[in-house]
Amino acid sequence: MFLPANGSAARYEHTIKRPVDASGVGLHYGVAVNLRLAPAAAGQGVVFVRTDLDDFSIRASWRHVAKVSFATSLMRQSVLLSTTEHLLSSLRALGVDNVRIEIDQLEVPILDGSALPWADLLREAGMRKQRRHRRYLRVIRPVEVSDGEKRISIEPAQEFRVVCETRYPHPLVGPQRMELTVTPQAYLEAIAPARTFGFVQDLDQLRDQGLIRGASLENAVCFGTDSVLNEGGLRFADEPCRHKLLDLIGDLALLGYPLLGRVVASRAGHAMHVALVDRIMHDPSCYEIVTLDQLEAAAGAPAA
Repeated sequence: MFLPANGSAARYEHTIKRPVDASGVGLHYGVAVNLRLAPAAAGQGVVFVRTDLDDFSIRASWRHVAKVSFATSLMRQSVLLSTTEHLLSSLRALGVDNVRIEIDQLEVPILDGSALPWADLLREAGMRKQRRHRRYLRVIRPVEVSDGEKRISIEPAQEFRVVCETRYPHPLVGPQRMELTVTPQAYLEAIAPARTFGFVQDLDQLRDQGLIRGASLENAVCFGTDSVLNEGGLRFADEPCRHKLLDLIGDLALLGYPLLGRVVASRAGHAMHVALVDRIMHDPSCYEIVTLDQLEAAAGAPAA
C-alpha cells in the first residue's frame, strides 16, 4: 500500500519491500536501458548506481545537477545520468524515501512517457516502513525566482501543494492551470498518467541538437498543426499542464526531503525548477528540517 496523506505512516521513512525491474529506451539518447529498484537502508535516500561503470553511485541531489535542457540530468565526477525527473517524481509523490536504483546506461528509460509505469512498478514492489522518523523540509519564508515571463515561487504551507500554469501557442493547448495538494492518491489519479509531449514543428530542431533520439508516439504526445497525432488522443484535456506538474514534483525531489510548502510555477521548466531548489538550499534562513513530531510539539496539536 502507498502512504496516506497524513497519519502515523507519514512519520516514518519508507523503502520498497522487494526488488523490481524495468527496461526500455532512453528518450533523448535512444539507448536500450535496464533498471532495477532495490530496497535501501533508512537514511540512505535515493541513489542511482551505474552498474555498467563498476557500480558508480550518484545521489539524487541538487548538488549533482548537471544539465536541465529538456530533461534533468545528474553528474558526479564526469559520470552522467539523464532524464531522472519522471522516476524521481513517482518516488517522491508515493512516499519512497530510500531506494537503490541500479541502471546500466546513462539515461533512465522513458517507458510510456508518463510516471504511471513507475507507479505500477512501485505497487508491485510494495512499501516497507522503516524505524527512522521522516524529516521534512518546511519552508518558513517565501522564495521566488523569475526570468522574464517565467516565474516560480514557494511560500509556507502545512502541506505539499503545487500550482502549475502553462501557456503554449497551439490551438489544442493554450493557457492551462492546475493546482493540487500532492498525496499518493491524487498523484496516481491526476498526475502520474500524464505523458511528456512535443510539437511537430519543433522535432527537427530537437533532433539537430542530438535530442529525442528515442522518441515515438509510444512514449510521447505529439501535437500536429491542428490535431494530436497519437492514436487515442490525450489522456486529459490539459495533459501538458499535468505533465509539467509531474516534472516539477520530480525536480523538487532533488531537495532530498519531502516538502512542506506551496509552489507556484508559471511558464517554468526544468531550469527554473532547479533554480528554485538551488536558491532554497543556499539560504538556510528560508527553511527548517523537521519531523512531524516536532511540528506537533511546536503547534501544541496533531500535525496535518
